[in-house]
Amino acid sequence: MRRLLLTTLPLLALAAASPLAGQDAAPPAPVPAVEGTFEGPYQPSDDLERGLWHQMAEAERSLKISQQVIRDPELNAYLREVLCRTVGPECANIRLYVLRSPYFNATMAPNGVMTVWSGLLLRAQNEAQLAAVMGHEFAHFKRRHSLQLFREAKEKSNAAAFLALTGVGLLFSIGMLESLFAFSREMEEEADRDGLKLLIDAGYDPAQVPLIWEQMLDERDATLVARGRDKDKRKAKAGMFATHPPSQARVDYLRAAIAGQTINPVADNGLERYRTRLAAWWPQFLDDQLKLNDDGGSLFLIDSIDKANGWTPWTGFARAEFHRRRGAPGDAEAAVGFYSDTIARGGDLPELWRGRGYALRKAGRADEARADFLEYLGRVPDAPDRAMVSTLAGVQ
Repeated sequence: MRRLLLTTLPLLALAAASPLAGQDAAPPAPVPAVEGTFEGPYQPSDDLERGLWHQMAEAERSLKISQQVIRDPELNAYLREVLCRTVGPECANIRLYVLRSPYFNATMAPNGVMTVWSGLLLRAQNEAQLAAVMGHEFAHFKRRHSLQLFREAKEKSNAAAFLALTGVGLLFSIGMLESLFAFSREMEEEADRDGLKLLIDAGYDPAQVPLIWEQMLDERDATLVARGRDKDKRKAKAGMFATHPPSQARVDYLRAAIAGQTINPVADNGLERYRTRLAAWWPQFLDDQLKLNDDGGSLFLIDSIDKANGWTPWTGFARAEFHRRRGAPGDAEAAVGFYSDTIARGGDLPELWRGRGYALRKAGRADEARADFLEYLGRVPDAPDRAMVSTLAGVQ
């Protein structure tokens, strides 16, 4: 995963500073007192660590009231279920937060705070792949990798980094943090191997572990090609970030490690459970992805989801939305075609008619657009955008 300072602390601050609209903020839950005792089996060993714990407790307070946190009880319960199956009873000491952020990431701080980002939930194709990433993060936590990096940073006396620890100058210093606080390749490989063992012990299919990294490589290639750049040389360059093990090498050593393990013949990937629990969220997460304007990556994800789960009305909608939003020559008519095909195949999402209305309007087919806007308003009488759509439809 991508690393900023100690992985999680600045992310907590950023989550609090960058809320996404449309989510209700719950009242802050109690946070352990920062004087005297600390939560979890590992206790700060000296003043340096106690200071770090204080700062993380403050950051967690902000996180608890951030609108970026997804508070849906069913989604949170499901992710905790996967976490506990993967890491065992120690999951009781982990505070888990699900963040609405379109990027592929999960983090774990040394005081027991784990975050899972919605971009990971969109990209993982089954429960085993999600468990692989959570297990990897937990392995970093168990080996105290973040604390090791923290102590090394103190020895370097990097002023910008310590300002970032307190939230001062965070955005100013963020560019240098990846190189200073990124896990070493050795640490990443340790976490990969430990996480793989956790996955096998939990009864998941270990073959899913290298697959998720291969998917990330393929997505990166799709992004580069769409931007007119060459694909990376996978065996010569580092992974998603320079401080990670070379991505193809990561896939290779994980496959070699799997080949040397005794695998439970009934190991599963949890595809049906994952598909059922995440189905209601994928449209929202995919919409977040489309807003990144990553044409190659977005189309790759839509294709991947279709391949893993079969065509659904919301992936048809997403494909249509992609073309409508991109706005390249011919995209408006292409979008109309995808909306129409999805409707013809039984799709009944009200947004299909609204989206097709916008595309038809852009294609110069105003009368057809008005009919679709009226259909949308009839299906969603209390639509939040009713005033705007009513104007486009020519009604009050």
